[in-house]
Amino acid sequence: MAKTPATPHHIAIVMDGNGRWATRRFLPRVAGHKQGVEALRRCVKACADRGVGVLTVFAFSSENWNRPVEEVSGLMDLMVGALGREVPRLRDDGVRLHFVGERGGLSEKMTAGLVQAEAATAHNTRLIFNVCFNYGGRWDIARAAATLAERGELPTEANLDRAMALAHVPDPDLFIRTGGEQRLSNFLLWQSAYAELVFSDKLWPEFDEAALDEAIGAFQRRERRYGKTSAQVSTDTERSRLPA
Repeated sequence: MAKTPATPHHIAIVMDGNGRWATRRFLPRVAGHKQGVEALRRCVKACADRGVGVLTVFAFSSENWNRPVEEVSGLMDLMVGALGREVPRLRDDGVRLHFVGERGGLSEKMTAGLVQAEAATAHNTRLIFNVCFNYGGRWDIARAAATLAERGELPTEANLDRAMALAHVPDPDLFIRTGGEQRLSNFLLWQSAYAELVFSDKLWPEFDEAALDEAIGAFQRRERRYGKTSAQVSTDTERSRLPA
């Protein structure tokens, strides 16, 4: 029997359902995004408490610019406000922030806030917290390929891997999407090749510690074979238990 996986080192989350949460309560969609920040605060703390090493979340996709202007504006204001409130707490809690995505289309104020937040938490080691903002998986792959071309390097799998936006962390072990939808939506397309996928019906503002534990439990019940057979995985596991 294969060894049960431990707590996933890297969890990636598509935080879906903020707008629907608000609509069902006859509230403006931005109210759902505000509540989503509260859910994210809980999730960051819960991941750190459970020994997760890396948390990566999809905060704003490159396609989200197509949403209504008032919603996009509200999201930008929410991001600026959250930086001011949350960064001191994250710094004190040992969380290191990385913002991943195209910064060219962001305001100077927003860009400066991202840089300052990363600098303020640069020495923390308890949890690496990647916030994908103005990010898309296809953009990530195309940008990595362009980087290799500029360097004159061949686009091998290893070279592309080193040029990706999340090259500073291992690939996700567990990929969670809330809101009941079952698709990747252009998130971490390269990095999620062998991630275990868990889809939750909970809207993101409702996602709590119990829902996180349920997703981790689903991950731990799975056998990660990476192209091998179950018999091979079992043999490899037994060999790993033998004394050196």
